[in-house]
Amino acid sequence: MSIGLGIIGCGMIADFHAKAIADVPGAKLVACYDKIPAAADRLAHATGCRAYYDLDAMLRDPKIHAVTIGTPSGAHMEPAVAAARAGKHVIVEKPLEITLRRCDKIIAECDKAGVVLSTIFPSRFHQTSVEFKKAIDKGRFGRLTAGDAYVKWYRTQAYYDSGAWRGTWEFDGGGALMNQAIHSVDLLLWFMGPVEEVRAQTALLAHERIAVEDHAVAALRFANGALGVIEASTAVYPGFLKRIEIHGTAGSAVMEEEDFVKWEFAKKKPQDKAVHAKMAKRRGGGGGAADPAAIGHHGHARQFKNVIAAINKGVKPLIDGPEGRRSVEVILATYKAAETGRAVRLPLSGDPALAARKNKVGKG
Repeated sequence: MSIGLGIIGCGMIADFHAKAIADVPGAKLVACYDKIPAAADRLAHATGCRAYYDLDAMLRDPKIHAVTIGTPSGAHMEPAVAAARAGKHVIVEKPLEITLRRCDKIIAECDKAGVVLSTIFPSRFHQTSVEFKKAIDKGRFGRLTAGDAYVKWYRTQAYYDSGAWRGTWEFDGGGALMNQAIHSVDLLLWFMGPVEEVRAQTALLAHERIAVEDHAVAALRFANGALGVIEASTAVYPGFLKRIEIHGTAGSAVMEEEDFVKWEFAKKKPQDKAVHAKMAKRRGGGGGAADPAAIGHHGHARQFKNVIAAINKGVKPLIDGPEGRRSVEVILATYKAAETGRAVRLPLSGDPALAARKNKVGKG
């Protein structure tokens, strides 16, 4: 079955969604919606789809079977719920939402409506990530001892000044952690499993007129006993490729963007050299380290293909709503740990309020 899609929110990320949809057999971009008519018109003109300025009208379009949501992070819930109630499958750009209550509302409404829900984390679909996960599942690392994620990026002041929602708790949901590093947080959880405890510090060091952090460091204890670190920044010039390190008693691997820079195991296998050679020197750009637009859409395309297959087969996609919620919970726990100066245990009890985080950046 060919799946017709509508895009909700026609900002920068909508261009990546449109390109990805165009690359997926059995998927077609039918329409787009934005409350700013000029934004919808721009995307419609570029892609040949129909522009809508009224969301309810777009959701009544029978040619649309699923929607992708690319509104500001703190404005994902309302269109997601509306789409689910209209019987449309829902694909939400990361993060799923910025509070657990809002994440849970999306999940509940999609479950009630019987529609597929997926949270976009394209890094899971990169071949290096897949090889990483295979090696972990096969036990090649032995006992996992350390899992680290480093996202040392750079954003200019002009980046934050370019949109009133940027750098706000209400719509961004946080800074370097919630907006930029969440992809790596998701990968770390996929590789290492659940986090049990977080200690953290956050700071606003290099930017003005924003309420959120531009640098954060968290120390993690995973449920399997391993320890780890998350370091996230938009204050490190000129910006460096994101890095994931997984270590164990029998192996270590290090990934920078889509490259393996280390792939070492105590028990060698014939395919190891081929894997390392195939997955080295694959960088096609800066991965968003200094320019948010400097990313490819191939990961999105692979994820959309997975979601389209899930819709047609009536099964869950690789990254569903609960999977998307996990990274949000860890980030919220990190903010809470930074605010209080104390260790925070997971799962979180309750939902840390946005108001509690205002004006507290750097006080952990």
